[in-house]
Amino acid sequence: MLSEYSSQVVLTKARAMYGKRLTPQNYKDLLACKTVGEVAGYLKSNTVYSKVLSGIEESEVHRGQLEAKLRQKLLEDYAALCHFEITLGEHFAKYFIERNEIEQILRAILLLDAGMPEEYIFNMPSYLLRHTKINLKSLSKIKNFDDLLGALGNTAYRKILEPFRPGENGWINYTGIESALYANLYAKVFRIVKKSTHGETTRQLNEILKSYIDLTNFARIVRLKVTYHANPEFIKKALLPYGSLKENLLDEMINTNSEGEIVSLLETTDIGRHALKFEHDYVGEIPRRMNFRNCHHYIDFSTHSSVVLISYIFTCEAEINDIITIVEGIRYQLATDEIKKLLIVVNN
Repeated sequence: MLSEYSSQVVLTKARAMYGKRLTPQNYKDLLACKTVGEVAGYLKSNTVYSKVLSGIEESEVHRGQLEAKLRQKLLEDYAALCHFEITLGEHFAKYFIERNEIEQILRAILLLDAGMPEEYIFNMPSYLLRHTKINLKSLSKIKNFDDLLGALGNTAYRKILEPFRPGENGWINYTGIESALYANLYAKVFRIVKKSTHGETTRQLNEILKSYIDLTNFARIVRLKVTYHANPEFIKKALLPYGSLKENLLDEMINTNSEGEIVSLLETTDIGRHALKFEHDYVGEIPRRMNFRNCHHYIDFSTHSSVVLISYIFTCEAEINDIITIVEGIRYQLATDEIKKLLIVVNN
């Protein structure tokens, strides 16, 4: 009885929270803003983000601070829902924290590679400090890759990154590191799903996760093959495991000569026939568009609390990413129509 009650609470609360998402008019108003401060002020005065943004000064806020505050709300929402989701709530909470940690490690690596690691401190998410075992402040003090390993202490992340120490030329294999970190994360997630769920719950969770992995691999093949002309061996090592696309199909994609051929191969699969219907300017948008569509569907129709929980988090992340896209578009003075084309939620 307790389990049934908890599940019903999660379903009700998650759907009620999802009902407070940004409206088409909110997006229209945000696209009309001219500065980061205007975006922050609008969100604070007119949307569900008002509470988490209550203490900011619009005239001083920068992009990193705004993103950190928005993601703080996401973490708070997750904690509120996990309190009732007794089957997978605690496990998914750990997954959510670890994914945030990976994002911070990758951001620090990008800044290190760009020669400005000290910039990390300006975008450090303070909301994560009490939830992580990583000393985030130390990531702003690194001068080289060994410093990065030292900052990660005795965490599992250090062991994952150690094989990627740069050679004499100093090149950091960012793609390889990204793949290794996420492969480790997904391994944990799929073990949790297999151990703790069954039947239709397992199927729906696998659809959400595996379709995203499949389309991420597809987009990664296109980017590495067409844009960077990477060799097949490098591309294969950069792919994420645990997807549903067959290995021989991935090998065919890797060994083609053009984006059109890669797309044609994806069109032979069920996931490809659905995903390629989305309008897009570049293939990197497709995984996020498909993920949002799947999760939006399951929030409305799934009767399984863990599915609705993870779907709510993913759709909220899509909304936050859209807000950050608008902010970035404003910073780089892109035309409103150009920014709008890049948005995920409003174009689904």
